Amino acid sequence: MLYGSQIPLHNTAPDGEEYLDDHGEDAVWYAQKYGLTADPWQNTTVCSWLRQTPDGKWACAVAGVTVARQNGKNGGLEVVELYLMAQLGMKILHTAHEVKTAQKAFARLKHFFGESKDDPNAKFPELNAMVEKVRNVNGQEAIILRNGGSIEFVARSKGSGRGFTVDVLVLDEAQDINEEQLQAQLPTISAGPAQNPLTIYMGTPPSLEELAKGNGRPFLRVRTNALKGLQRIAWVEFGTPEYIEDMTPEELAEYVQDPANHAKANPAYNLRIMPSTIEGELGQFSPESFARERLNKWPKSLEHVSVIPTERWSALGVEPPPLAVANLWQTASFGVDMNRERNRVSISVSSFVPEDEEKIVLELIGSAKYDDGGTPKLVQYLWDRAKRIHPVVIDGRSPAVSLVPHLRKKKMKVRVLGGAEFVEASMGFYDAVMRDKTIEHHSEPRLDQSLEGLGKLAVDKTGAQWKFTPMDLTKPYHPFMSTLCAHYGAVKFVRRRIGESAETRDSHGFG
Repeated sequence: MLYGSQIPLHNTAPDGEEYLDDHGEDAVWYAQKYGLTADPWQNTTVCSWLRQTPDGKWACAVAGVTVARQNGKNGGLEVVELYLMAQLGMKILHTAHEVKTAQKAFARLKHFFGESKDDPNAKFPELNAMVEKVRNVNGQEAIILRNGGSIEFVARSKGSGRGFTVDVLVLDEAQDINEEQLQAQLPTISAGPAQNPLTIYMGTPPSLEELAKGNGRPFLRVRTNALKGLQRIAWVEFGTPEYIEDMTPEELAEYVQDPANHAKANPAYNLRIMPSTIEGELGQFSPESFARERLNKWPKSLEHVSVIPTERWSALGVEPPPLAVANLWQTASFGVDMNRERNRVSISVSSFVPEDEEKIVLELIGSAKYDDGGTPKLVQYLWDRAKRIHPVVIDGRSPAVSLVPHLRKKKMKVRVLGGAEFVEASMGFYDAVMRDKTIEHHSEPRLDQSLEGLGKLAVDKTGAQWKFTPMDLTKPYHPFMSTLCAHYGAVKFVRRRIGESAETRDSHGFG
């Protein structure tokens, strides 16, 4: 019978004779006394996290585990929390994305310590005898022990965590944490009484859409730093080594069906997670979703290779023509996009070339800083160039939709793309570059760099329909998005006027 692998795909904790596993081994033994028996993979995780240097400090101040859901990662965490509180007297702040998740974790720890101080029904009287206080107030749940150890539970927000001083910070559901929340919570361990801080990240891979919104980026960054050896991190990961981005849709569909991959990625396979359960998930998830949720597949991150190869894109680059030639081109449409923080804006324009009925020329004409006070200036910039003649195209999910009321007030032609149109725009742009070669562009470093970060995100179970999505978060997405919108505007909303010349336009960027 096939069982789940107990050996992690990655374990980056430093190993060597100078490091001690005493705390990890003691934690596993201590939890077993109270009925919490660690699986072999949980044992490995606990010992990696709690490995020490000879001077008694943690070998790694940052630790993490990522494994598919329902395998028991919270069980391993309970082993650690129980030991750190009861035996080492450490203070812990346990955070989660959702209130109900934090409350479930609180309930699981109360199983050991009891419902209150001097609880006559406590399952383990010797643990209950250590309790100074159990706080059951919603949003302020806590267990405080007489030895100075404690654990407090909060749901994350940009302000939660402020005011706490602890030794250990637990970031459960780390796939949902954003930069603001991390900024609020990380300083809680800066001056902990043990002077031996530890941050623990736990979760599953963040989706590409959530990463695009900023959620899960700290988690992805920790993983990247761990696997590249850029920081000493005890990162334990269960999964298979292949990347989704390296597979065709057909290869991925076959890959997710393989029980051997199910067992490699799920240590609880055929123990707590039955093959029949996974078969049921296969019938409901898309291959991409199944790969992320059940096979624990992470995006390539900094190792990402764009779906549009640099060589192919560069081959379509042309030098900007003399002004006299450019004036013969027919301006088609403008595309606008902003980054998520709304402090950068990009504007692109598409044009038709008179001598080639299929060719569309794309140019990034503006990429600059932006703030709310810049709205009138930006609207005027677009009015000066588009007037009421040329469409201004904006993705409906972009922060740039804030401009739409201002543009429509001037009765400009504004086109806001819905979800289906964005899929059509993505696939059409890809075909124009990779197959039809009907695009030319003025090689612009900011646009070239933006394309390097592109990935595909399937929108149906077969993978036949997809849309562009940011994959390498070190590359700006908005320059490309403005160009995509400008191209789609030319294809969808503008008719080529043979024999008519375009208005002269200023090629200098906004701002």
